[in-house]
Amino acid sequence: MQKQPPSSSKPAQLRSRAEARLREQKKLEAGVAKTGADSRRLLHELQIHEIELEMQNAELRQARDELEVALENYTDLYDFAPSGYFTLAATGAILQANLTGATLVGIERSRLVGQSFGRLISAGFRPAFSTFLEQVFAGQTKQSGDFELAGKGQPLRFVNIEAQCLLNAQECRAVVVDITARKVAEAALRRMEVMTASNRKLEQEIIRRKTLEQTLKTSEQQLRQLSHEILLAQEAERKRISRELHDTVLQTLVGISIHLASLTPKPTDNPTSLRRKIAQTQLLVEKSLAMVHRFAVELRPTVLDDLGLIPALHTFMKDFMKRTGVRARLTAYAAVNQLPIGQGAVLYRVALEALNNVAIHAQASAVEVEIKKLPDWICLTITDDGKSFDVRRVLRTKGNGRLGLIGMRERLEMVGGKFSIKSTPGHGTTVTARIPVSIESTEKAMKGSSETKS
Repeated sequence: MQKQPPSSSKPAQLRSRAEARLREQKKLEAGVAKTGADSRRLLHELQIHEIELEMQNAELRQARDELEVALENYTDLYDFAPSGYFTLAATGAILQANLTGATLVGIERSRLVGQSFGRLISAGFRPAFSTFLEQVFAGQTKQSGDFELAGKGQPLRFVNIEAQCLLNAQECRAVVVDITARKVAEAALRRMEVMTASNRKLEQEIIRRKTLEQTLKTSEQQLRQLSHEILLAQEAERKRISRELHDTVLQTLVGISIHLASLTPKPTDNPTSLRRKIAQTQLLVEKSLAMVHRFAVELRPTVLDDLGLIPALHTFMKDFMKRTGVRARLTAYAAVNQLPIGQGAVLYRVALEALNNVAIHAQASAVEVEIKKLPDWICLTITDDGKSFDVRRVLRTKGNGRLGLIGMRERLEMVGGKFSIKSTPGHGTTVTARIPVSIESTEKAMKGSSETKS
């Protein structure tokens, strides 16, 4: 910065000071002889000018010294500033640079002047720098941007450039700051965030797999328990059938054998007595046939294979009403008889198991069985008006009741179906079984739908 000349250098003040010094000198030369007035005035003026020149030289030397000190300070501040300073032309040519800037780009300052600053930027960032420079010269506001320096065989270096156009609109001052450390830290932070996210996902996956493993273990235990209960149920069923055969069918057959033995002709027999024995024997045979038929129906009714689901349910529900006294009503659309035998058998078994549960546990007076067609499902519902129960507690409890519910669900899942049960105090229990509509059954169901009631 150029220092303003001192106020004492003004001509009037300078002359006043010179006259004062001259008067002091005249006092010292009081003994000098007097000459003519003109000579004295001329000498007086010359002396004044001499003194003025001496004072001006002294002040100029002082101003020069101050300017040299200021220039040295400015040079130190400019060249050794922590940031690089560049003066750029509108074309991007470097007009001036400090030592820090030259060191930053790795080129001697004498070789920088005249070069294009864009060549110092890596190829990938040059289009962005050209746009940046255009924006700088397009207005008077400061522009800032991050760029990568081009360096062959050197580590990547990133700089932030802040530039503003000067008042002459022909040059701009650019401040270049090395931000490589910041960029490296940001990259490290991003990598850490990615690693943290990956670790979080890995932890979630570990938790998921542990949960899945625990679920598999639980399922395995449940399957073992279910298998054990199925074996127990099968053994109990075998025991029941064996007892039924022994207590009913076997005794009836023994009675038939005794009656047949008594039919041996005797002299004392008369035709009336013989006919009575034959009639008793026929009753025992009919009773045996009915028992065998009931066993066959419970195991696998032939009517299901021969006539379809609706007649099979009709037959069972008639026997159900005779045995239990519970009113039973069936509502179904006729096309359900055209279901594949596997799906029909599943619905039949679910209905039988649900009705048996009603007979044993519900204490109901009426039960309704309904089979209806939904857009994608065939829905079977068994609703009774008996007492309710805690479904969750029953499912957690070991025993045949739990096995029956699980068996119904397992049968439905084998054909892609779904099972649900709802029991509400005062409203009885509703068992719902749904199986997906197959293409074959859908085509047959489209031919017509009617209701059959019993």
